Amino acid sequence: MSVAPAVAPEYGSVRRGTAAVRHVSPIAVAAVLVVAQLGVRGWVAGSGFFYWDDLILVGRAGTEPLLSSDLLLHSHDGHFMPLAFVVAWVVTAVAPLDWAGPVVSLLVLQAAASVAVLRMLIVLDTGRTGASSAPGWRNARWIILLPLVFYLFCPLTLPSFAWWAAALNALPLQAALAWVIGDAVLLVRTGRRRYALTGIAVFAAGLLFFEKCVVIPFVAFAVAALAGHIDHRSGAMRAVVRRAAPLWAGSAVVLTCWAAAYFAVLDTSAVRGDPANLRDLLHSATSLGIVPTLLGGPWSWARWLPSTPWAVPPGWAVVLSWIALGGAVLLSIRIRARVIPVWILLAAYVIAAQLPIALIRGGPNTAAELMQSLRYLADVAVVLAAAAALLLRAHPRTRRTATEPTDSGPEAGAAPLHTDDSASARRTIWRARARVGVVALTIAFVASSLWSTGTFTRSWAVSPARTYLTTVRADLAEGGPALLDQEVPWAVLTPLAYPQNLASRVLAPVAPDAFADSTPQLRMITDSGEIVPAQVWWNRGIRPGPEPGCGYRIEGEASVELALDGPMLDNGWTAQLNYFANRDGRVVAGMEHGRVVSVPIRAGLHTVFVRLVGGGSALRIASRTPGLDLCVGAGPVGVASYDR
Repeated sequence: MSVAPAVAPEYGSVRRGTAAVRHVSPIAVAAVLVVAQLGVRGWVAGSGFFYWDDLILVGRAGTEPLLSSDLLLHSHDGHFMPLAFVVAWVVTAVAPLDWAGPVVSLLVLQAAASVAVLRMLIVLDTGRTGASSAPGWRNARWIILLPLVFYLFCPLTLPSFAWWAAALNALPLQAALAWVIGDAVLLVRTGRRRYALTGIAVFAAGLLFFEKCVVIPFVAFAVAALAGHIDHRSGAMRAVVRRAAPLWAGSAVVLTCWAAAYFAVLDTSAVRGDPANLRDLLHSATSLGIVPTLLGGPWSWARWLPSTPWAVPPGWAVVLSWIALGGAVLLSIRIRARVIPVWILLAAYVIAAQLPIALIRGGPNTAAELMQSLRYLADVAVVLAAAAALLLRAHPRTRRTATEPTDSGPEAGAAPLHTDDSASARRTIWRARARVGVVALTIAFVASSLWSTGTFTRSWAVSPARTYLTTVRADLAEGGPALLDQEVPWAVLTPLAYPQNLASRVLAPVAPDAFADSTPQLRMITDSGEIVPAQVWWNRGIRPGPEPGCGYRIEGEASVELALDGPMLDNGWTAQLNYFANRDGRVVAGMEHGRVVSVPIRAGLHTVFVRLVGGGSALRIASRTPGLDLCVGAGPVGVASYDR
């Protein structure tokens, strides 16, 4: 009896500490953690601004009605995302080109995803006791906070959150994936059909945000089957098939209907595939992307404007991350039963998440840094959290000790009573110390993740679009003659997005009437957003007309050709028309090959600048006002420019 007193004081303090902790609910702590995550993500979102595809969404929302097929059924770079367009339209209508609107939508979507993940973790944890009720919020254990903290603060989901256009795909995918996993497990456990209905509805909604949601039923099936396998349930696979059959059947119907719509609107020209550098892309995504984030990395980011930041973890950190991952795999297999299939599922999903992007986006001209941007891999965080919950759900491996009874008789396997008390106390103390170690590691992970979040945010905060849009909005508010359309700077939106990169599209939500096909005073928007006087280069010129003192006479609906001093390629050009008119009226003008535009004319001697799209060796002008007599003289046709 000499061992027990030596450990009794420490054992008593452990019990007192444990009793104090019991007064705090794990759900309350989880709620605080979710709020903390939203605070951090709010700071990240507030530091950003509209970026590239964001302006395409804003432009389409500003030029298309909400229920237009041109909006809802548009194939955006190969993505079919009608509900994402709906969110963008509503946000733009409420707060046109005001970044506060996207920030609010980002936080709402992130809150939905975080709550869905919390629910999934509770469902996976409470099922280990064999409970038939759901989802077991009151029975949640403290252990669920570990995978929850990982999901909430892991930098893996950060880049897709900060970019609004990417978040409108990624966050609904994360929320739907976690929710349907929870519904699948609950349906198998309880047999209640309402989980099939909600799972099908959430799956359908997810598909309308992002086509990658097609993976949801398959992942949900795998997780539900693994939950039964870990619990040593015989026929776990058959039970998942049979008891959750309504969910799988409904998902198949939804997937079939969605596929018909998807392939009807898919823009195949946006899908490019060339697996030339597949190995490099997969290495970048895994070793330089996903694995360092498991320890809160990558800690540093690189960026070449106007690209997004990409992860650049130190080499030693990559090695350390792989060692930590390998150790976690071996340790879990050693101390937990039946967990190898969980690791197989996780590895399969990580590879499956990378392959479509690597195959479609890859090619000899694709930089490996594309995969290090991490924005294509955010959903992996949900699967990692689910896998962690399954590992924690698994039963410890049992080992026979010297103190355990055997079949040889009561005396053969029994130890003295004081030895049992001593071993129990030591186990309690060891567990308390292990909890302290886990808490310390969790705090270290959060600190590491926050450091990575801070370095990302500093890089992401640099925004050419912020300067451009802020300045041009202020100048447009001062009024003035109409502007001719022009492309926004390349750093604001790529020319590959034409015609969505035209200023009239980007600024449509705040200045729908600021642009016209012609203007009496030529002005342009600079790369910094200032509106300044401009002039037309003499790329080509209108030759002097045949009629002395008039040039080219236009007096009827028959078009008159104004010869140029050379041919012009198909492009957007600005024509400076110097004219004299006997009255106010309207003419139509166009290049020899191209569309025509309507141009208002004022009585007297004036100049009008017209934006023409097309090419050829002449301009064509015709009157649309009876009695209008118009003379047009020589003038430049070319590129509009301003003094830099």
